[in-house]
Amino acid sequence: MTNTPQGLEKIAINSVEKGMYVVSVINPKTQLSVKSEGFVSSTKTLDKLKKSGVRFIFIDPEKSKHASKKPLAVVEVASEKNTVEDHQKRKVPLDAEMNKAAKLYNNAKDLQGKILTSITESKTIDVAEVAQTTDAIVDSIFRNQDALSCMSRIRMKDEYLVEHSLNVAVLISIFAKHLSIDKKIIEQLALGAFLHDIGKVLIPNEVLNKPAKLTKEEYEVMKGHVVKGLEVVKAMPDIPDIALSLIATHHERLDGKGYPYGLRAEDITMYDRMTAIVDSYDAMTADRVYKNGIHPIQAFKNLINDSIHSYDNDLVEKFIQSLGLYPVGTLVKLTSGKIGLISGLNKNKPLKPIVRVFYNTRLKQNIAVEDLDLAKPKYDDQIDCCVRPEDFNLNLLNFFKNAFMN
Repeated sequence: MTNTPQGLEKIAINSVEKGMYVVSVINPKTQLSVKSEGFVSSTKTLDKLKKSGVRFIFIDPEKSKHASKKPLAVVEVASEKNTVEDHQKRKVPLDAEMNKAAKLYNNAKDLQGKILTSITESKTIDVAEVAQTTDAIVDSIFRNQDALSCMSRIRMKDEYLVEHSLNVAVLISIFAKHLSIDKKIIEQLALGAFLHDIGKVLIPNEVLNKPAKLTKEEYEVMKGHVVKGLEVVKAMPDIPDIALSLIATHHERLDGKGYPYGLRAEDITMYDRMTAIVDSYDAMTADRVYKNGIHPIQAFKNLINDSIHSYDNDLVEKFIQSLGLYPVGTLVKLTSGKIGLISGLNKNKPLKPIVRVFYNTRLKQNIAVEDLDLAKPKYDDQIDCCVRPEDFNLNLLNFFKNAFMN
């Protein structure tokens, strides 16, 4: 059981009243509390707390006796809301951000590798260094999310463990930005996402990298990575509660069939529901040693189908909106036979993104690099399908460097 801090009172959410001063909210099954300090100023705030899955809170009885103008910033609600319009005003061109994003992405991969090595050698992890990197990821996404979105699609089969957590940090930041969540909260989500799978390095290699389906016994061993990772991160100083909760619950599902706690919908906060969606999406679209990843559209379909039981349907739809039907960096073939990477989205016409073409399948040769905005009438072309570079013997990494990097 969670101990009640001195001077505070733990009460059930149904007993909360307007005027009470909330110090933190708590998920009793994971034993993790989340700071969300302030007064309950309206029934609307109470309703949001209940919908978020919060069941108990800690209040300060002394402060609850006095009036205040400081409202409670509900965990799921941005306290200093950055609107989508504000993000768009600060957007810089893709090509201007790409070099910075590529350097940041590669440095973050190196840091992730160093962290995993440190854990296996029982060394301490520099949390400040990790936070500096994840904050930089969020800054890049606020400048132009398409750059890191594109980087997350150019991945290597033998670097899944390193790239997956990095990509989840990128994607959760894009998702949260789309929902206009406060930037400080997004930074905490990115930090948690960057560390969410570090427990896997403590799983035996013959299970972690088995090039075939795991047995029931091996799967139980694999599931242990959540608790192992949580134990490592809990020992680090200054880890935000939001990040801890994300690490603890990213494999939980709304129907209670997730792990390790078997939480049900009422015990899973919005942030943790978001992480489950993003984690699953990146895992599905990643190429692994033993399987090829699926295309984004198929992954979206899987998430929608599984949202009947496992995922929050409303959040799944918003996640798809945040990336677009064809996420930036997706390799596609047009009806004209041209092949290119999605380089930009048209929010009002999701089926007609901007494609940076570089190859013609009919001519079987490279062509001049060109951005085709399929939403413009002058381009009589449309997306035929998503493709893999190996289908046409393409060196996608070389093209990416030549077409996007200066």
